[in-house]
Amino acid sequence: MFQSFEDLSDPSCGAPNAALLRAELARRNLDGFLIPRADAHQGEYVPPHDCRLQWLTGFTGSAGVAAVLGNEAAIFVDGRYTIQVREQVDMDVFPAQHLINEPVSEWLGKHLKPGQKLGIDAMLHTVREVRRLRKVCEDAGAELVTLGDNPVDSVWQDRPEPPLGLVSLYPSELAGKTSREKINEIQAALGDKKADACVLTQPDSIAWLFNIRGSDVSHTPLPLSFATLPAEGKPSLYIDGRKLSNSVRDALTELTDLAEPADFMTGLKALGEAGAKVMIDPALAGIGIADAITEAGGTLIEAQDPVLLPKAVKNDAELKGAREAHLRDAAAFVNFLCWFDEEVGKGDLDEIGAAEKLEEFRRATGVLKEISFDTISGAGPNGAICHYRVSRSSNLKIPSGRPFLIDSGGQYEDGTTDITRTLAVGDVSAEMKKHFTLVLKGHIAISTARFPNGTTGAQLDTLARIDLWKAGLDFDHGTGHGVGAYLGVHEGPQRIAKTGTVPLKPGMILSNEPGYYPAGEYGIRLENLEIVTEARDIAGGERPMLSFETITLVPMDLRLVDGSLLSNAERDWLNRYHARVREEVGPLVGAKERIWLEQATEAI
Repeated sequence: MFQSFEDLSDPSCGAPNAALLRAELARRNLDGFLIPRADAHQGEYVPPHDCRLQWLTGFTGSAGVAAVLGNEAAIFVDGRYTIQVREQVDMDVFPAQHLINEPVSEWLGKHLKPGQKLGIDAMLHTVREVRRLRKVCEDAGAELVTLGDNPVDSVWQDRPEPPLGLVSLYPSELAGKTSREKINEIQAALGDKKADACVLTQPDSIAWLFNIRGSDVSHTPLPLSFATLPAEGKPSLYIDGRKLSNSVRDALTELTDLAEPADFMTGLKALGEAGAKVMIDPALAGIGIADAITEAGGTLIEAQDPVLLPKAVKNDAELKGAREAHLRDAAAFVNFLCWFDEEVGKGDLDEIGAAEKLEEFRRATGVLKEISFDTISGAGPNGAICHYRVSRSSNLKIPSGRPFLIDSGGQYEDGTTDITRTLAVGDVSAEMKKHFTLVLKGHIAISTARFPNGTTGAQLDTLARIDLWKAGLDFDHGTGHGVGAYLGVHEGPQRIAKTGTVPLKPGMILSNEPGYYPAGEYGIRLENLEIVTEARDIAGGERPMLSFETITLVPMDLRLVDGSLLSNAERDWLNRYHARVREEVGPLVGAKERIWLEQATEAI
């Protein structure tokens, strides 16, 4: 199994580990310290070696930060984790705060006292974030101290070793471009910005640029590394040499100068000493990177990571791979759904059993590399936890009379998948059907949207929520995130969310996943992946439009649909979608599964 169901959280760790940290802070003459759920790469997936927030508090979510002062502390999470944090963290030690409604900076402004020193790890806080923190400290009469090492590491006695996942070369026929072509493209962009070089801190940007993949973090094929790219000449890749086979090393040596991560700061100082104008992404680069360049005499150019947008706009080869991966994945998922309907009525199926079986069907394709994230297998009240992770202790039998939510994905060499379905178990109530159908209406609204060039995800986000809003309902996560090409299942800069300010472009892949989660009862989410495409001409239209091509091909559960709430156009969309699922997926599954699929996709 790629997924472990062991309990990773221990709320009882909060008090003793906070005491250890406070003692270390006192030894360093610090009055407080911030512990983000981040590593030096600011990625979503953090290796155990860098899970400092989990060690300190027990919280295992993908976003959060703790603040520790002498007599006070708090943990800050966003709306996805408001339930989870109270289950995993000792609230007496780390009271939970909403990361958006009361951000860390606001809390610090209330609790810092004049003359106090607040420490941060210089590699774990971005340039943009540090500007906010410095202002907060100045306003409070306190001092922000950037550290070259982390006090947590000094007291974390059983800290895991850094990862050493082997690096592999990614075939150019799947990448659609050679690494040399990509390097030339990014170097041209640096010239346009009048930058002498740029610093790349995101492992997925580095993996894309050099056409490599790795295995340093769970579920995402990333080689943890840094890189510097000059406007002319060879880039430098800072990666642990133990991750490189001879053949991989030889291939990379033709493209880049290889160096160890310990030499990264030396390389940054060399750029500074040469008086270089160096591009960094202030939202991604740690302040320690910026300081190393400027203190050595260099100049910073602040701009978005130049790889992000080219990586997000998939080429023809990447889109072909994504479509093939999703068709393969759909067949595995249909096999699972047929099995689920047979098994769940017996009364013994639990959340772990469902997750294991779905992974088994994906493995049966023979080409599954990994799952793309821990499967969210949520029965009853656990389904209401947006990013629920089932463990041995939380595992529930799947009850009758409530929806069951399963959100999962696969990593295939030709593409990354992510799909959520909400399934009826036994007889469900009219209210549950109503909620499901309101979510479905929002999903259809995104899928059928037509929008002009320059439209952002924030402008589309309302479409997914409007029918929920009319009923006085909403959900506390974005409607859609970008997805990589055998890379991160969550990829920027594109997103469909209130914060989605990047214009959508043809070739981008995004999720479409509105939901509804009555706390303590059940969860509903429907997720397909969509490719941004150029829309067909619209009769009478004056401007070219963009649209979405749906590439996830798995039935929606008609047993949860209240047809009276659908418009004719929405009903037509659902019937057309199901007809396409039958046509494209039906030939890929067995006879029994085809019979199930015919029934599951009947026109309504």
